[in-house]
Amino acid sequence: MSLQAKLDAFKADFIAGKPPYNAPPEIHPVMARATAELIASGQAGRALKAGDRAPSFILNDPDGKPVSSAELLAQGPLVISFYRGVWCPYCNFELQALQEALPALRDTGASLIAISPQSAANSRKSLRTNQLSFPILSDTGNEVAALFGLRFRLPDYLIELYKNLKNDLPGFNGDDSWTLPMPARYVIGQDGIILYAEVNPDYTQRPEPQDMLAALVR
Repeated sequence: MSLQAKLDAFKADFIAGKPPYNAPPEIHPVMARATAELIASGQAGRALKAGDRAPSFILNDPDGKPVSSAELLAQGPLVISFYRGVWCPYCNFELQALQEALPALRDTGASLIAISPQSAANSRKSLRTNQLSFPILSDTGNEVAALFGLRFRLPDYLIELYKNLKNDLPGFNGDDSWTLPMPARYVIGQDGIILYAEVNPDYTQRPEPQDMLAALVR
């Protein structure tokens, strides 16, 4: 089953309120409104795209070890997945799909990292939950995501919904900005130029891992 098919199946069950989700039906129009407004804002179109130069950055892994994008690029192309956090089931499905694709990525000489605003403890949880063997880096305050044009602040009505659902974003992330990255995937060449970019303001839509392979083998 493709990644998107899995996401669509999950979304259908979630909206239907099937166990174990049991989501209250009144939350779905609120979430849909926030997604529609983010799409309408046009921010995704202003994010970095293929042909742009990627910014350099250094972020910590869950053990506090700094990871440098420049050092990774010195070894080969770099694949980056920006995701929201371990609390997001759509993100977990994507991370699992990337783990499955990891051997094919490494065969091209590329390395893979995932970046989220969550704390180190929650990054460790992401690694355990999804059985990942690639690094997850903490982007506190979504500062690197902002360099790529991905950071946005949740609207006040969605913040209120998250609070009511006990989805404590400040607790997950260790900052009270109530910002997230739009889910995005990038392939960066060794010269720092972006070869592939997929940014989607609809967090329920994610590209297939194989979609980026063409950029790595050309």
